Amino acid sequence: MEQQTSLEQQRIDRVRKRVKAISAFYRHALIYLAVNVTLIAIKYFTLDPGEAFLDFGTFATAFFWGIGLAFHALGVFTENVFFGQQWEDRKVRELMEKEKRQKWE
Repeated sequence: MEQQTSLEQQRIDRVRKRVKAISAFYRHALIYLAVNVTLIAIKYFTLDPGEAFLDFGTFATAFFWGIGLAFHALGVFTENVFFGQQWEDRKVRELMEKEKRQKWE
């Protein structure tokens, strides 16, 4: 019975961790939108006569930050191929075994 409770607790912890990651991504996306809309609006309203609005400098922050946001989304919403759940489970068992051996030595 205790083993089942422990497994259930691990499952709950994993789900909470995932929910926190999704929440952090949505906060990141909202901040991205707010900051970049503000920066683009400032650029638009402070244009000098003859200055071009549609140049790379206007959208450079949104572009490069967008790349970072895309990687954040990949990390949150896709399965991690290299360090996925199976790898994590195997690593946890390995470290627990190592700790158990050290306690007895």
